Amino acid sequence: MGNYRVISSDSHVFEPPDLWTSRVESKFRDRAPHVIHRSEDDTDWWVCEGIKGASGGSGGSQAGKRFDAPETLTMADKMENVRPGGYIPAEHLKDMELDGVQASIVYPSQGLLLYSVPDSELLSALCRAYNNWLADFCRPFPDRIKGIAMLNLDDVQEGVSELTRCAKLGLAGAMITVAPPAGRSYNLPEYEPLWAAAQDLAMPLSLHVATNRSTSQNSTLDLEAFDPAFITNIDHWVRMSLASIIFGGVFERYPQLQIGSIEQELSWVPHFLDRLDYTYTQRAPSTAWRKFKTDLLPSDYFHRNVFLSFQEDALGIRDRHLIGVDNLMWGSDYPHPECTFPRSRQVLEEVLAECSEAEKAKIAGGNAARVYRFD
Repeated sequence: MGNYRVISSDSHVFEPPDLWTSRVESKFRDRAPHVIHRSEDDTDWWVCEGIKGASGGSGGSQAGKRFDAPETLTMADKMENVRPGGYIPAEHLKDMELDGVQASIVYPSQGLLLYSVPDSELLSALCRAYNNWLADFCRPFPDRIKGIAMLNLDDVQEGVSELTRCAKLGLAGAMITVAPPAGRSYNLPEYEPLWAAAQDLAMPLSLHVATNRSTSQNSTLDLEAFDPAFITNIDHWVRMSLASIIFGGVFERYPQLQIGSIEQELSWVPHFLDRLDYTYTQRAPSTAWRKFKTDLLPSDYFHRNVFLSFQEDALGIRDRHLIGVDNLMWGSDYPHPECTFPRSRQVLEEVLAECSEAEKAKIAGGNAARVYRFD
């Protein structure tokens, strides 16, 4: 590729088995996520409040197998097989160097699925414990690894306080659930303090795949069952949330706010933009939304305020001028089974083959550097 930096806008840590049991407040210790061993098949599994999460090892031990030994890919493994780069900062950096990646934005692994935990007080405590650990993980290499905090918005003001705390810890942004509970969509006034704080703190907010909060929306993804229908249509919830935000006038009121779709690829975007504008111009406003005070269309707000992290969506890159080149960020998804490690440079070259050099520079790293304030 050209002589420019590559930034993964969607990489992951893999939480050590004692992260929550050692760090969460003492009253939650016996309810914290922990790893159990299943003797019948010699595998490890995360569990919390009776909810089975990801396999204790598969999300961190399968990196690169899709290229070299796809027949060995598995949804279940042991924690001892997790790549050290998932939980040791120096090893994470070594794998970045091996992969030709100059900087990474890191998200949780098991933490994604904790949004299914129904007890709000417990979830908030788990978010705080994870955010403290993540700040420690990123601290040795602040110019190379930046972390995204977990926020629980069941109590919006509590979420705002945690966002403010995480900004002071040096984290670069925060996740909010991609699918809020029924009756609490993001167009509602209760979220105004969040949008204001995120804009004032210059903290981008992420709608990451698999962070559904509402159990009424088929939100709990059983990774062992691996429902292909769920996976295939997983961009449904991000479309619903982004449409609520846009039609709710959030970006009109907070023009500097940045919200990202993470790990939900790109090909759905052109149709989504067309439907946003058609609905706005051809249908009568309802009680759920009103006309904007400006002459901007919904797609204009999308292009100004939304970023999209993708991995290997060649169709989306084909339609990049409809989506917006300035909105696109590549991510490796390291160290998950479908990640591009250790061939990220090769994959990028293939996916971006038809792009100009200027476009490649933006998509491979420039846009992420702007949003996440890399020097």
